[in-house]
Amino acid sequence: MHLVLLTAWTVLWFVVVEPNGGFSWHYLRTGGELIYQGPSGDGTGGLNLYAHHPELQMGPVSFLVAGLFNPFPEATGQFLAAALMSLLGLVIVVLAGRSAAHHFLGTGTNHQRLRQRVLIAGLAFIPMWIEVAVRFGHLDDVLALFFTGLAVRSLTRGNAALTGVFLALAMDSKPTAVAFLPLLLALPRKDWLRAATWCVGLVALAWLPFFIHDAQSFSAAKFAIPNHPASALRWLGVGDPETPGWDRPAQAALGLALGCLAVWRGRWAAVVLIGANARIVLDPSVYTYYTASVLLGTLLWDVIGQRRLVPWWSWIALIMLYGTVFVVPDDSARGLIRLAFVAVSTAYVLLWPVRERGRDRKRGGPHIPSEVGPAEAAWKAEAAKKAGVTPGEEPPAVR
Repeated sequence: MHLVLLTAWTVLWFVVVEPNGGFSWHYLRTGGELIYQGPSGDGTGGLNLYAHHPELQMGPVSFLVAGLFNPFPEATGQFLAAALMSLLGLVIVVLAGRSAAHHFLGTGTNHQRLRQRVLIAGLAFIPMWIEVAVRFGHLDDVLALFFTGLAVRSLTRGNAALTGVFLALAMDSKPTAVAFLPLLLALPRKDWLRAATWCVGLVALAWLPFFIHDAQSFSAAKFAIPNHPASALRWLGVGDPETPGWDRPAQAALGLALGCLAVWRGRWAAVVLIGANARIVLDPSVYTYYTASVLLGTLLWDVIGQRRLVPWWSWIALIMLYGTVFVVPDDSARGLIRLAFVAVSTAYVLLWPVRERGRDRKRGGPHIPSEVGPAEAAWKAEAAKKAGVTPGEEPPAVR
């Protein structure tokens, strides 16, 4: 029933937003045409794409997928892409729920309460997903977040290779997904090399041909946008009119550092939220579709990182980062609200005590061997034995 309700909620938002949607789809359509152009075009497409079009800040995987809609008339292609991207939002909610169920298997978790958490958090997530998928048509963000959801699912199942593959595809769709890399450290230490090899290999396969073919492709990394008065960056004392040269590397470094700290603290479910926070706190722009990545982070934290029935953080993020856009007219005040959300939510997920029932967790390093992989399987078998049930079967309390 919770999936039926979420589907209806998605359809409702799609119907409301789609007639005025596709604000940025032309970037994807242009990139999709150029990347398939090859030597037959005017020389600005194919592997020359980033050298001649630094404004196209999406990854090559996003353009390859966008190009699949090129055979359709522009309006039809945009509608089909929006519908597909909306569907992926529902898939992400399902992935989050399945990841949580697998993560808590054998801990006596009440699965009905878990479904309720997924429903309540999903109701907050869907409006922001429609914002990025339909109103703006940012296929790059959609694919990056979708592949990140698949990476989390693979992580909870202990599949190191797929975790690395999906994180690579996320970065190949949108470079800002690099902040989610600390998820690799949540795998058992013995799996780090295999996961990292798959990840680095696929990232190199997607990006290196552009930089090797034309060194001017590096200019895309220097593309600057205006520093908006409502950005949190202004409150941090950065008054530059455009993106400072240090800003993008600082976003990645901050996200990676705090993400590694989260894994070391046993809070790997907070990595996506922290990575998204690092982006919006240092980004000079304030586009509402940025909030979709934060809402994916709160969704994962609310259903995996804690056990409260009411997923407060998903709704707090929706209200503070999206709702205030319509009710707070002052740019400076909105920037302060963004900064406050990032500071408080990051401090909370890193420092606030989280009660773990049914697990005696030991932190010996930056990975959580008790949460995924063979150690988790051994723990579950022991828990099932004590509960008098077959391993993998739900205890009587949660049937």
